[in-house]
Amino acid sequence: MPALTDFDEFRDIAKRVNNWGRWGADDEIGTLNLITPEVVRAAAATVRTGRRIPLALPLQQYGVQTGMIQGRVNPLHTMVALNWEMFEPGSIATSDDVVTMGLQAGTHWDGLGHVSHGGRIYNNRPAATITAQEGAEYSGMEKAPPVVSRGVLLDVARARGVDRLPGDHAVTPEDLAAGEELARTTVRAGDVVLVRTGQIQLYLGGDRDSYAFPSPGLSLHTPEWFHTRDVAAVANDTLTFEIFPPEVDGLYLPVHALDLVEMGMMQGQNWNLEQLAAECADDGVYEFLLTAPPEPFTGAVGAPVAPVAIR
Repeated sequence: MPALTDFDEFRDIAKRVNNWGRWGADDEIGTLNLITPEVVRAAAATVRTGRRIPLALPLQQYGVQTGMIQGRVNPLHTMVALNWEMFEPGSIATSDDVVTMGLQAGTHWDGLGHVSHGGRIYNNRPAATITAQEGAEYSGMEKAPPVVSRGVLLDVARARGVDRLPGDHAVTPEDLAAGEELARTTVRAGDVVLVRTGQIQLYLGGDRDSYAFPSPGLSLHTPEWFHTRDVAAVANDTLTFEIFPPEVDGLYLPVHALDLVEMGMMQGQNWNLEQLAAECADDGVYEFLLTAPPEPFTGAVGAPVAPVAIR
C-alpha cells in the first residue's frame, strides 16, 4: 500500500495546513489553543432560551460498532453489586457497575495521537512515543482542556435539499460553504463545527451495517477550509468521519492524517445531530453554546464525550 506522502495532492495540502510549532515546540493540544476566554464569552452570548439538546448516542452493547474496526468493542455493562448492605443488615445498600468498551466506540473525540503517518504524530513527535504500557506520552486525552465554545451546525444535507446524503457523497468545501450560507453565519476562529450528513439516521433506524459502509463524509479538500478559518475542532454524524470508501483509490483516511497529525485538530464521530438540525431549521438559528469535554483518560488517543448544544 502506498504511503500518504506518495500522493502529490495529499503532500501539497499537508504543507498548507501544517501547524507544527505554531503554538511552540511543547504544544500538545493543537487547535484547541484557539478556544480563548474571549471565544468562550462570545459563545455564552449565543444562548437565548437555555434549551439543552444532547448530541450523544446511548452507550449500549448493541452500539455502532459491528466489528469492522478491530478491537473497538461496544460497551459491555456489568453489575458488580446489587443492593449490597455495606456496613450491616438494614444499613444503606449500594449497587455498582462496571463497563468495558472501546474509548471510540460511541460518540467520541479522536485525539491527536489517534493516527500517525511517516512515523510522526502532531507537532513532529515520534509515533513510537505511543506505547502499549503507557499509551500516548504526548497529546493524551487528559491533556485536552475542556471543550466549550461556539458551536456552528453546517447542515450539508439540508443545504443540498436532501434528508440524508448518499453513501458516495464526499463533502466538499463548496458543501461547507452552502451549509454556512444556510446557517446565515460565518465560521470564525475558535468555533467547533458540526457537519450533518444525515447518515446517522441509518443507525437510529436499526441498520448498523449500512450506517458504517458506504458512508458519506468529509473530502480530502475540507481540512484546508477549516484551517483557513482557524476552526478549533470538527465533528459529524458518521462512523468514519471522512468519506469511505475513499474518494481517491488507495488513499486511506487522508482527512484523519491532515486533521490530527498535520493540523492538530481533534475530530468527533457518531454525533447525533438530528434533533439539533430540526430545531435549527425551525427557527433559522444555527449557532449555540457547545459543551463537549472529552473524558480525561490518561494516555488515551480517543475518548467518549456527551456533547450538549445549549440554544
